[in-house]
Amino acid sequence: MATSRSQVRIRRSADDVWAVLRDPMRIVEWFPGITGVSMEGDVRTIVMASGLPVNEDIVTIDDRLRRFQYRITGPLPVTFHLATMDVIDIGTVEAPESLLIYSTEIVPEPMSFVLDGATSTAIAELARIMDDHAEHHETGEHR
Repeated sequence: MATSRSQVRIRRSADDVWAVLRDPMRIVEWFPGITGVSMEGDVRTIVMASGLPVNEDIVTIDDRLRRFQYRITGPLPVTFHLATMDVIDIGTVEAPESLLIYSTEIVPEPMSFVLDGATSTAIAELARIMDDHAEHHETGEHR
């Protein structure tokens, strides 16, 4: 089993970051390459830019821990997958900041290289979007 972990600091409160991550439908806003998303019960189906649908079981949405977990169930060639996103408050009231940690366990191991690159890019994009919003909020600008 391969494991990977990416992390990023975001200049927003943990509650702000968690509000985006805890909603399974909002992944399309910040994960590049995902063009569509739908939910049926605890199953999220994302649609990749190639048109490939990927099914994921939502395992955990824990508001107390600010933890979101999901498993890819198909049709990608994986026999085991568990992704975990944790949002940790590392800021102050005057300077809100969060640490987002995105870890993945996967079999077969070569799939780790593909997913690690994608998740690293995705959380960097989320940080860019949220940091940009924080800058506009601080200066009183609105988009």
